[in-house]
Amino acid sequence: MANIEPSIIFESRESIDYADNSVVSKTIVKKPAGNITLFAFDKDEGLAEHSSPHDALVQLLDGEAEITIGGKIFNLQSGQSIILPANIPHALKAKKKFKMLLTMIKS
Repeated sequence: MANIEPSIIFESRESIDYADNSVVSKTIVKKPAGNITLFAFDKDEGLAEHSSPHDALVQLLDGEAEITIGGKIFNLQSGQSIILPANIPHALKAKKKFKMLLTMIKS
């Protein structure tokens, strides 16, 4: 079940709030074919290295993130995007607090 009502205009960046010392997530769409999820990372928070069997698109909506993919570090700023390839380890860290939209398409 999604946390955002369908057929309602919303602003992604304003639809999730930061929380002190936390990573907050909010599901936009959850379907068998894939998920769309908003995330808000407080400064110095992150997700440990992991992998997924599916490609995922990360779109930074606010702030700055350090994203590691297969051992290579990428520094993203608001407005930038990157694809997390399937089966390649990746990790995320908030150098400054940031918000992102994650779109995962299952194959």
